[in-house]
Amino acid sequence: MECRESRTSLRTTRRSLLLSGAAFAAWAYIPKFARAADARDPRLIVVILRGALDGLATVAPVGDPDYAGLHGSIALTSDGPHAATMLDSFFGLHPSMPEFARMYREKKAAVVHAVATSYRDRSHFDGQDVLESGFAGPGRVQSGWLNRALVALPRGERVSSGLAIGPTTPLVLRGAAPTVGWAPVNLPTAADDTAMRLIELYKHRDPALATALSQGLQLDKIAVGDDMKPKSAGNAITAMRQVARGAAKLMAADDGPRVAALAFDGWDTHAQEGGPVGRLAQLLGGLDGALVEFETTLGDHWRDTVVVVATEFGRTAKINGTDGTDHGTGTVALLAGGAVKGGRVISDWPGLKPANLFEARDLAPTTDLRAILKGVLHDHLGLSERVLADSVFPDSALVRPMQGLVG
Repeated sequence: MECRESRTSLRTTRRSLLLSGAAFAAWAYIPKFARAADARDPRLIVVILRGALDGLATVAPVGDPDYAGLHGSIALTSDGPHAATMLDSFFGLHPSMPEFARMYREKKAAVVHAVATSYRDRSHFDGQDVLESGFAGPGRVQSGWLNRALVALPRGERVSSGLAIGPTTPLVLRGAAPTVGWAPVNLPTAADDTAMRLIELYKHRDPALATALSQGLQLDKIAVGDDMKPKSAGNAITAMRQVARGAAKLMAADDGPRVAALAFDGWDTHAQEGGPVGRLAQLLGGLDGALVEFETTLGDHWRDTVVVVATEFGRTAKINGTDGTDHGTGTVALLAGGAVKGGRVISDWPGLKPANLFEARDLAPTTDLRAILKGVLHDHLGLSERVLADSVFPDSALVRPMQGLVG
């Protein structure tokens, strides 16, 4: 192996229906946050790509002599039309991610390659369960590793609640720690007068719902604002930017949440994946746009932010008969943010020769995703190795936190 590092749930009741009609779902209040003793005000955003990202297409090992033959018509190249953006002499970034490339050059983004969770089968459902629960295998777990990390933080220290983006709270953020949720939906926006009448009505009949409704409307005003009204038309690519912008507006507020989780669907590229252009290129362009929305909207807070992008597993090294890739194992994790010690591709590269592939078909994983997550939680939010091994990622003492990811 060669080590490479380049430097350059509510039931369907009147409550849930009313809440969804107001374009939000609120589970808890947003408390005031104390500043850390070192004057940092850290923020952590976890982005889950559901469907399994092709890591060999996102950050292509163009320097590996076996890569082009395996990825065939969808392989990236270091020159010619739509060439990959070379991160070093070996790895090239997909050309649909120019903003991530810029962050990489500014040393505010990094790549970890040949990454996987501890899961070794190829079920989306079980793979996502392992990714979000933080346990070694799939099961009926009711809490996620990110929520357990919030629980483990000292009370009143830096962060005390999380922000869930989407119509339901992702498993990674479910648990005992308070969570507030926001989701843009394609519904007409109620006039302020109508909203106030609803709040007044429920103040007397259902005070708890009135409070949730009021908080949710406030959240929606912050997240949506005058420049980003929910649209009935559009596509998933535009929606990525919209969701990221709304989340960043909430996290930029002085009394807003400091930890957030959101998921983007659609990364299951079995057919017509496309190379430098095509379906995957469009998805990666949407993700790139989401990252720049976080950067722009968080403003000065970007310097204390880490964004972690992860997926449940990778895809096969060899393309299939429909110019796509099937469920695989090793993939990439992406890091971005002003607090990231970037400008690096970190990889214990296993190689793509037939003998080196996992089960003769996949990029072999050499880095446990939990090591990356532990490293960020340890260095960015200050959680101890013992807490990480015992509570956040149970029974994971042998997986040590990756050092030096946060500057």
